[in-house]
Amino acid sequence: MKYIHRLAALAFAVGFSVAATAAQAEQVKVGVAAEPYPPFSSQDASGTWVGWEIEIIGAVCKAAELDCVVKPTAWDGIIPALTSGQIDAIMTSMNITEERLKTIDFSDKYYKTPAAIVGTKGVEIAPTAKGLAGKVIGVQASTIHQAYVEKHFKGSLAEVKVYQTQDEANQDLAAGRIDATQADSIAMDAFLATDAGKACCAMKGMVADDPNVLGKGVAVGLRKGSDQLKAAFNSGIAKIRKDGTYDAITAKYFKSSIYGG
Repeated sequence: MKYIHRLAALAFAVGFSVAATAAQAEQVKVGVAAEPYPPFSSQDASGTWVGWEIEIIGAVCKAAELDCVVKPTAWDGIIPALTSGQIDAIMTSMNITEERLKTIDFSDKYYKTPAAIVGTKGVEIAPTAKGLAGKVIGVQASTIHQAYVEKHFKGSLAEVKVYQTQDEANQDLAAGRIDATQADSIAMDAFLATDAGKACCAMKGMVADDPNVLGKGVAVGLRKGSDQLKAAFNSGIAKIRKDGTYDAITAKYFKSSIYGG
């Protein structure tokens, strides 16, 4: 059967397919958060979706012989979009948590990195309740980081400010309107490499792990009962891990593996 490949350099413009075969003709709509989350996913000046996770979607779908199309979807509505059938899968740095497993299913993980606290330079801050006492911390809404902060730090904080995007939290941190933020360590490394991040802020450390809140790694979110699609994604993930594609993509964005233990 003729193989159709409509992805240039593994970067999507909205509506472009990743890979397809006649044997797997039905299009798989993969939800990605519409909000930018570099270096995992964001749009460049031309509107093309780029980033590590975008390339991983392309590679996994190609390996699994799935005809995937990226569907930008608001983060706080992405699980309802999945359960209602607007999209078929979620690949947007969503961690496997017990709370989410009540509603959706997940594939095998495809990365796992720790959660970090980044704060204002020169201000004594540590990634503990005591080390954040009296501080104002910003988190992105409907994330594991919001849940973690509210569980472990809220009693000692002056305030928890909730933002629709991590970029908004980072901007307020750079402007001095909050003292710190918690987010994925890799995403915060990317922020700290920017001019704004270098000028304002510093890594304050990784929070203590809480698998019940922080999850067991990032995986493809799927509707319950999507056993065939789950098997296809698991196969694609395993194939790119084995053939070196995963490591090759990772080396373009990061200094070391982010697959995790």
